[in-house]
Amino acid sequence: MILKYKISNLCCANCAAKMERGINKLKGVKEANLSFMSLKLTVDAEDSVNVEDLERQISKIVTKIEKKSTIEKI
Repeated sequence: MILKYKISNLCCANCAAKMERGINKLKGVKEANLSFMSLKLTVDAEDSVNVEDLERQISKIVTKIEKKSTIEKI
């Protein structure tokens, strides 16, 4: 299942890379790609994953790395 998000208030490519690495380590994530240029996050998740739980975990990673950043489903 492909999930797409827009990231707001992302300050640098280094933070984007850290977020991408963290999200790729989450259980149920096959692959995550975060583009700093477009501020878009694409997550390929297993079909059995609980989307709400995964979104909470992703949001936690994003705000831990960049306090003012938020995610919004697109």
